[in-house]
Amino acid sequence: MSAPLHDPYAALRIPDFRRLISARICYTIATRVQGLAVSWQIFKITNDPLALGLIGLSEAIPSIAVSLYAGHVADSVRRKNIIVAGVAVLVLCAVALWFFASPWGLDLLAPGSLHTLPLYAVIFVSGIARGFLGPALFSFMPQLLPSRERLSNAITWNSTTYQGAAVLGPAIGGYLIAHLGVANSYAVASSLLVLALVQFMLIASRPLPPIEGAKLTLQESVLSGLRFIWGNQLVLAALSLDLFAVLFGGAVALLPVFAVEILKVGADGLGHLEAAPAIGSVLMAAVLTYFPLHQQAGRKLLWAVAGFGVSTIGFALSTNIWLSLFLLFMTGVFDSVSVIVRQTLVHTFTPEYMKGRVSAVNNIFIGSSNEIGSFESGAMARLLGVVPSVVFGGGMTIVVVLLTAFKADKLRRLDLTPAPTPAPAE
Repeated sequence: MSAPLHDPYAALRIPDFRRLISARICYTIATRVQGLAVSWQIFKITNDPLALGLIGLSEAIPSIAVSLYAGHVADSVRRKNIIVAGVAVLVLCAVALWFFASPWGLDLLAPGSLHTLPLYAVIFVSGIARGFLGPALFSFMPQLLPSRERLSNAITWNSTTYQGAAVLGPAIGGYLIAHLGVANSYAVASSLLVLALVQFMLIASRPLPPIEGAKLTLQESVLSGLRFIWGNQLVLAALSLDLFAVLFGGAVALLPVFAVEILKVGADGLGHLEAAPAIGSVLMAAVLTYFPLHQQAGRKLLWAVAGFGVSTIGFALSTNIWLSLFLLFMTGVFDSVSVIVRQTLVHTFTPEYMKGRVSAVNNIFIGSSNEIGSFESGAMARLLGVVPSVVFGGGMTIVVVLLTAFKADKLRRLDLTPAPTPAPAE
């Protein structure tokens, strides 16, 4: 009897990959709970949408500053060691936020004293840690797989479980904030990060992939990821498309404003609004686990990002909580397609020994664009108003899709259908 053509559970049969997934689930839930608690706390202290944007900026600046060097480190030092060190720093940051939500810490946040500066300082340090974590996690995952045939399945499971955890994180965070307070939200985040740290430590370390070609100087190594992406139109176009879509189209940073002032649903409703995009993402990723996105992948990517922009505009104009939840759900559905295609492209076209450096550039393009997009959303909300700023962002996303479709012909014609395996000789 012949084996099935596609095994949807192939990657999950690998023990270390399962440990990685469980660690990332704890890590993602923790960071989502923590991020929601920080946003709620700062908005309640300042009542200023720009202050929400500054949260993203405080994390993006250090992350971008260290990213290229972090990519070089991820290709020079065993990646597990970087991951363990980075998560340990995030545990300390979560404990610090817990302190600042305690009665002793609240005295420091009183207006006229240090105000919210301690919170931004902790976020700044966590941005440095995440700058090193991103390239290490991205390049470590393929090392856990026995063959490249399981890579596509591993990417899809990685995205599916991440989005599933992203659904639970805001829901848990919203409940904790509403019923147990901000301090207990930070306590839960700290505990989950400790669990993630233990899981990462249980994964067996892997040696670095052998380096191909001549040995590079530190400067050449740091910049080689930029050169690689700049010379690959497919990867460059996919990253650029996601960069500008997230930069202009993200309304997530302003959700506390929508929850309090427009939809009037409070902290519980904020948790539901935060979870809606992730629910769409995880459901779409689960579908793509069984029905991989191969044929005409480039065209589907462009349509998905355009749909993200249209859904964002609709959410900005909605005053009904159910319609708003549905439109946020659709942004997650479209975003899931974009994430899986982009990650597949980067993993497929990047040599193993360069994945840390290329992932660092990817982190600048995508990871930090979330935080910069949060700042852009806060600044535009201060300038134009909350609803017009989100409408403007969705419109700019559609413009970027049209420009990319016109300029990047290779991406438009991209097809990820696997080549047929040759039949064995008789």
